[in-house]
Amino acid sequence: MKKFKVLALALFIGTGSLFAANGDNFKEPNKEIRSQIVSLLKSSVEKIDDEMSVNITFTFSSEGEIVVLNLDTKDADVLNYVRENLNYKKVDNPGVPNRIYSFHLKCKTV
Repeated sequence: MKKFKVLALALFIGTGSLFAANGDNFKEPNKEIRSQIVSLLKSSVEKIDDEMSVNITFTFSSEGEIVVLNLDTKDADVLNYVRENLNYKKVDNPGVPNRIYSFHLKCKTV
């Protein structure tokens, strides 16, 4: 009987964690939002010396401003560049407020 209780508890915890897991937290922004973000970042691309590759996680405020949540880089220049040129900037057709968006950005200097 004791083994049955332990097994039942293990099944309960195991299935409970399946329902608690949020499968798809990040949404890919549509092409229009992505192109607007890229144009905001292209405005001062001469500040970057090397090739830049970063995953950007962001959301939109209720006013339609981009709010950068996370950048997966440790390079301070890249962090400052993206935050200065993207954080709290308005776009024409923002996405859904408070939905988390993520995309990969790769820039090369020519």
